[in-house]
Amino acid sequence: MPQDISTPAVNKSNQVGKIKRELAWRVAPNLLISFKYAWAGLYYAFRTQRNFRIHVIIGSLAIALGIFLDRNAVEMAVIGLTVGAVLAMELLNTAIESVVDLTVQQAYHDLAKIAKDCAAGAVLVAAFAAVLVAGSILLPPLIALVQELAMS
Repeated sequence: MPQDISTPAVNKSNQVGKIKRELAWRVAPNLLISFKYAWAGLYYAFRTQRNFRIHVIIGSLAIALGIFLDRNAVEMAVIGLTVGAVLAMELLNTAIESVVDLTVQQAYHDLAKIAKDCAAGAVLVAAFAAVLVAGSILLPPLIALVQELAMS
């Protein structure tokens, strides 16, 4: 005869939910720990991803140039948002690549290639957009400054 299965489902689901939560890998118990994990992700990307470092440097230069050229707050905000978008896309690309690598291990799979290529393509689109935005905001005053200095 089968075992007694009269235990209420609610209790079982609560136990299962609680067990899963307790076994979750590094669940952040508070907001401060959540920020710690986020900084760990940024640190990892900066330390291990060459393209992330390149984007940080170029983005910092664009912001510094905007400050030097005395761009207004709206223009600086647009530059900052596009730099942030590129960095966020690079972080998502790193995350997607890591999950795909975890899933396929050392094996080749067409779907893994598509996922990784599309994630890299998203970064490329964001980077092109950032170059267009920064160029349209920074180039005209930079050209004017260079011409002014050349005539002096």
